[in-house]
Amino acid sequence: MKQGVAYAGIAGAMWGMVLMGPQLLPEFSPVLLTCARFILFGLVTLVLAVPMRKAVGRLTCADLWMLGRLALIGNVLYFICLVAAIQRLGVAPASLIVGVLPLTITLYGRHDSGGVTLKQLFAPLLLILAGMLCINLQTFAVEAGETGDKLVGVLYALAALACWTWYAVNNSRYLKQCGHFDSHQWSVLCGVMTGVFSLALVVIIALWQPAQLQVAAPGERWWLFWAYSLGCAVFGSWLAALLWNAASKRMPLTLSGQLIVFETLFALLYAFIWRQSPPTVLEAAAIILVIGGVCWSMRQHGSPVTLAKPVHS
Repeated sequence: MKQGVAYAGIAGAMWGMVLMGPQLLPEFSPVLLTCARFILFGLVTLVLAVPMRKAVGRLTCADLWMLGRLALIGNVLYFICLVAAIQRLGVAPASLIVGVLPLTITLYGRHDSGGVTLKQLFAPLLLILAGMLCINLQTFAVEAGETGDKLVGVLYALAALACWTWYAVNNSRYLKQCGHFDSHQWSVLCGVMTGVFSLALVVIIALWQPAQLQVAAPGERWWLFWAYSLGCAVFGSWLAALLWNAASKRMPLTLSGQLIVFETLFALLYAFIWRQSPPTVLEAAAIILVIGGVCWSMRQHGSPVTLAKPVHS
């Protein structure tokens, strides 16, 4: 179990680092950061798919339809919204809003086998809502900046939360339903599909709005952009998912579900190091309330609950 916690912590550290990129590269648009990351990840998963020729041959039209929606909503649209939120709000507020994923997944999938009632989630939900109030007070009332732009950032963060909540629940349901792919095969196929969508999006932008692909940045910034994209593809997607799966095999499912908060914790740690200041009172209260509410909601499950992490974030 100690190994499992260590693996989950390393995976969370990698996912948290992914969230720092948009703040380090503000001159690059969310679409550019998303497409570069997922085109490279699509190439990685394409290599992994070569030994899976038999699995690819089992693909049905229903599988392709689901893979397309998962790739578009759960990967491409999710990361575009997340990057846009981080560039407007900063890492800490955006990661705290998206950090309530375990609860929103539980709410959305509560009618599935092993789900819990709204009554059981009432108290954790109150804690999380109080945490959201604290972080929004910090964002709008304390920090200087354009209110309209910050409101748009909050909406982007909520959209990212909705995208990944839909992805996690529907991905889990379909895997149980289809039965002819294991989780690794399905993740690889979803990665390839995500790469295809990202490449198609770049082609569409190049044909209709080529100016969107032109960024006035010096060469060293472009090197950082591609290094970040490659790091996200290899470490933030493939290796982090590998470590998370290894962690899940070494501990109870209820515990592994709670350890998803490592991503939020590391994202917050990196953000405070980057700005060279500790959390404010409101930020500290938000962190305690949100993470406490998420962990409390996980404790409400009478039976093990799996919170499958996607291969992207």
